[in-house]
Amino acid sequence: MRKLVYYIALSIDGFIAGPNDEVDFYPGADEYMRWMATDYPDALPTHVRRHLGIDDAPNRHFDTIVMGRRTYDPALKLGITSPYAHLRQYVFSRTLEPRDPNVRIVNGDVVETVRALKREELALDIYLAGGGELAGQLLDEIDRLVVKLYPVVAGAGRTAFGSRFSPTNFNLDDVKTFPGGNAVLYYSRVR
Repeated sequence: MRKLVYYIALSIDGFIAGPNDEVDFYPGADEYMRWMATDYPDALPTHVRRHLGIDDAPNRHFDTIVMGRRTYDPALKLGITSPYAHLRQYVFSRTLEPRDPNVRIVNGDVVETVRALKREELALDIYLAGGGELAGQLLDEIDRLVVKLYPVVAGAGRTAFGSRFSPTNFNLDDVKTFPGGNAVLYYSRVR
C-alpha cells in the first residue's frame, strides 16, 4: 500500500506559516536548497522546477499531491491553476470551483479520498503538502513525516496539525543537517 507522506517546512517553534500564511521568512543555505532540488524535486511546484532548470527531473518519491485550499491559494493568486503539473493534484475545499482539468477539487470525505489513493497500486507515494488543518484531519492516515526544520522562530502562525489534541507517536528514523542550521527530520508512524 502507498504511503501518505507529510513533507512540510516547520519553524523551530512549530509553525508552517505566519498568521497571514507568510512563508518568506524561512532561511535556507545553498547546500540545503540544492538538497531540496536534488532529493525532492517532485515536491517543488512546476514553475519553481522550471526556474531551477530541473523541469525534466523524474519524480523520486511522489506521483500524487493532496492539499487544502490555503495551500492552493498562493498559486491561484499568481495565475497558476496547476501548480504541480508533474503530479496528480487533489485540492480539498468546500468552496472552490474547478479551474483546471488537471486539478481535482474534492469537497467530499477527506479521509476516504486519501484511503482510496493509498490503495492504488502505484510505485510512488502521496505528498501531503498541507495545510495544518488538513494534516490534522488526516493524522491517522499519515505514514511518514519529512520535516524540513528551519532555524527560525516565527512566534505565531499556522500550526502543522491544526488545533485538535491528538497525541500520535512517530519514530525518528534519520536526521540530515546543513550548514546554516537547516535540518531534515525523517519520521515513520508507530502502528
